[in-house]
Amino acid sequence: MAGDWPEETLGCLSSYLNRGAAPRYVNEGGMVVLNQKCIRDQRISFGSARRTDHLLKPVSPERTLRQWDILVNSTGVGTLGRVAQVNFLPEATTVDSHVTIVRPDPDAVDPRFLGFAIRALETEVEALGEGSTGQTELSRTRLASLPIPLPQMSEQRAIAHILGTLDDKIELNRRMSATLEAMSQALFKAWFVDFEPVRAQAEGRDPGLPPQLAALFPDQLVETAGEIMPDGWRLQPLKDHVDAEKGLSYKGSGLGEEGVPLHNLNSIYEGGGYKYEGIKYYSGDYKERHLVKPGDLIVANTEQGHDRLLIGYAAIVPKSFGVHGIISHHIFRLRPKNKSPLSRNFICALLNSPRMHEVVSGYSNGTTVNMLPVDGLQKPLVIVPPDGLIEAFDRLATSAEHRREEMVSESHTLSALRGTLLPKLICGDLRVKDAETFLERVL
Repeated sequence: MAGDWPEETLGCLSSYLNRGAAPRYVNEGGMVVLNQKCIRDQRISFGSARRTDHLLKPVSPERTLRQWDILVNSTGVGTLGRVAQVNFLPEATTVDSHVTIVRPDPDAVDPRFLGFAIRALETEVEALGEGSTGQTELSRTRLASLPIPLPQMSEQRAIAHILGTLDDKIELNRRMSATLEAMSQALFKAWFVDFEPVRAQAEGRDPGLPPQLAALFPDQLVETAGEIMPDGWRLQPLKDHVDAEKGLSYKGSGLGEEGVPLHNLNSIYEGGGYKYEGIKYYSGDYKERHLVKPGDLIVANTEQGHDRLLIGYAAIVPKSFGVHGIISHHIFRLRPKNKSPLSRNFICALLNSPRMHEVVSGYSNGTTVNMLPVDGLQKPLVIVPPDGLIEAFDRLATSAEHRREEMVSESHTLSALRGTLLPKLICGDLRVKDAETFLERVL
């Protein structure tokens, strides 16, 4: 692959190369187990991870992940060959038997360089798979035979630094975005679920808010229809505040690389929030009622199984997909009624709050596939605060939402830049000094 660079096999550059082991899954506790779903877009997502009882079924020290380990999906169609590198670990973690651990030998190669090199060779890694269409496997012997371009160690470190800088910025944006979302959720919980400012004033404590904002909270809680709520706030059915519309039952033949953005079940994270990588594009027919625009609220109405990990959770359509799109039939579009004081940000935070999600998702039913009827978004009672408090929350949540969208847009640009530089640097078509000059102009 490289011009005048020598090559070495992956096996010779690794101190450990082996599949993970079949776990003993448990619902809580134990050690984190990464699986194929956790490796996507060349990064590790812990959202789909499970846990294993490592006391009943011990995990060997070699299979306990370390920083700079490289993970390679080694079974399946469409997932085989996906690669990601471990940058950090929040706790002890391993992988299941469908993922291969490649541990770089630091005496033979710069660990981070090797991670980028394998990422640049994802297509070649996938081609090493063997077997029938539905049973493709990647053996460790064939993976170990993968040739890796190997410049001098100083060049490896320089390449890793350039690409790592882009990776680190993308990861920083992701963490900052997650922090902003968590702050919005924490604020909603403090004000509208736990009623902390009300409790503080009832006990004669300073609520820690500007006087004009603190004045919007009463100083006592009352019981209304079995609900403990701030004095003067209203208890009303959700149908008084939102209109719900189900999406398009689309044809698979209309899906492709072009067309109208189709927000679908994979556009919402478990637990709520918009999932950018889940977008699809549709070129078939649709009706005006299926349209969504930036700022619209979407809610998942379908889920395989009955764990209620996704169904009933909400997200806000971002601006990055243009002025309009459509929704699939697995999604409800929710819009506040004209006379309702509830904003989209308020309703989104409400639906994603644990207590309200339990109520809404409790309306779902079905055998294999769980379905949420529109009643789940109409009948539940909601506590409605004064207009001024909703407006104050909306200002803060909207500001955080705009900042998150800016970081997502910046990360997409950085990711595209990394995708351009990665193969050129790894194969030697672009030298470090030229890449540094280019980055100075665009960053």
